[in-house]
Amino acid sequence: MTAAEQSTPVHGIPCWVSLMTRDLRATQDFYGAVLGWTFRSGTLGEGFTVAHLDALPVAGIGRIAPGLPSAVSWTPYFAVEDVDATAARVRERGGTIAVGPIRLGPGRGAVAADREGAGFGFWEGRTPPWSFGRDHPPASLELRTSHAFDCAIFYAEVFGWASEEPGGCEVGYAYRQDAVVVRQGGRTVATLRGGGDASSPDPRLRPRWHIRFPVADLEAAVGAARAAGGTAGPPVDSPADGTEAVIRDPDGGIFTVCAHPPDAA
Repeated sequence: MTAAEQSTPVHGIPCWVSLMTRDLRATQDFYGAVLGWTFRSGTLGEGFTVAHLDALPVAGIGRIAPGLPSAVSWTPYFAVEDVDATAARVRERGGTIAVGPIRLGPGRGAVAADREGAGFGFWEGRTPPWSFGRDHPPASLELRTSHAFDCAIFYAEVFGWASEEPGGCEVGYAYRQDAVVVRQGGRTVATLRGGGDASSPDPRLRPRWHIRFPVADLEAAVGAARAAGGTAGPPVDSPADGTEAVIRDPDGGIFTVCAHPPDAA
């Protein structure tokens, strides 16, 4: 992707999602079969590719460097103006920095965890045109945590949510969904809910950011995941997000597929 095809996202909003995996080719084959993605070389060097759907960038998938122990997981990234200052705010509020800040291609980034251990990243610089401003964003984000309001304060202080700056993010409570909702430009960009259990042995139940990818045929996506060597729970109805299913790829990456894009209004 060329620099001309990149843009600078609004501060504080999700700007990208990525997966680091042990076997890049096998992972590409899996997500190609399940989600219909195709892959192109990225700007972050060898071993990193950008997944596309209908010629639009959806996600980054990279290879974990040999000898580096790392859990395979999907990570959301949030746009920031200063990655070093953001890293300092994470530490000041009880979070941890796992990687960085470091320079990667056209920008600088870091990977962190909040006070309950949910992993996330943040990025300073230009990104592919991956925007929640479109009618059908390529993914949606939901944090499952044991204390949604406490986490909302953590992220608001780290990313400047509810700062009342023009064009910034607003934070509210959706009573029908029993969730904290983050909006920018009138559209939902992230949702924070309770229900996470930090002591659970099941990684699907521990506090984490769920990344949802919309699919045209949920049953077909679930069947393709199982046929390609992954595991998938049965489709379930979510009052706020329609029908969805949790899938685990053969390398351990967990993500959610939903039958239609969540209501962004």
